[in-house]
Amino acid sequence: MIEHGLLAGGILLALLLAGCAAGSGPGPLDEAEMARRRAAMVETQLLARDITDPLVLAAMGKVPRHLFVPPALRDQAYRDSPLPIGHGQTISQPYIVALMTQLARAAPGKKALDVGTGSGYQAAILAETCDEVFSIEILCDLAEAARKRLDGLGYRNVHVRCGDGYAGWPEEAPFDVIIVAAAPPRVPEPLIEQLAPGGRLVIPVGNVHQELVVIEKLEDGSLRQFTAGGVRFVPMTGEAVRGGGEGN
Repeated sequence: MIEHGLLAGGILLALLLAGCAAGSGPGPLDEAEMARRRAAMVETQLLARDITDPLVLAAMGKVPRHLFVPPALRDQAYRDSPLPIGHGQTISQPYIVALMTQLARAAPGKKALDVGTGSGYQAAILAETCDEVFSIEILCDLAEAARKRLDGLGYRNVHVRCGDGYAGWPEEAPFDVIIVAAAPPRVPEPLIEQLAPGGRLVIPVGNVHQELVVIEKLEDGSLRQFTAGGVRFVPMTGEAVRGGGEGN
């Protein structure tokens, strides 16, 4: 697996050469250093903790995170921290992306919903581990930039649209994997409804105090839920704050 993410034939190198010519990113001579930093990230931030899924580790070691952050921050792309991407949003800490992907049990043959596209990095990780990814972003400028970025990197199995992630993507449901990168006060019912039997929803929930919640829908339609620790995400906007997400 992990073959359907980047196009064959050196597309990444071609993009980097084009970016260098335009003065908008690291040149090809920098890629060896970026690859070294990415490998170190996997070794020290993921393997050294509790990330054990080989598909997740392979995806994190492959996707060029430095191409998902603003050019001025590319030198910091593989640090153990979130980074701003504009519009008051962030790209999540690498460990959190890996943890959520592992908790969601992303795997070949599965269909994923990514709520809160942001830069598109989580969508790219899901594209490396699942068959098809539907990613929704409430900020249209971010959605369009992510769509172009993912398309430029050859991710043909990712579909991005601008919309309110609280409502999910009902016409493409059900989903085996749902990952949410913004925190509502409580779990949106539409996302639970769009979760396939046997699927998992991973979502930060809360206002001041947030918990990473994992919800698994069993084959009989019942739910099993647990928390995976405290987290800090940007708040979910849209319907989550207009009334649909009231609660704790």
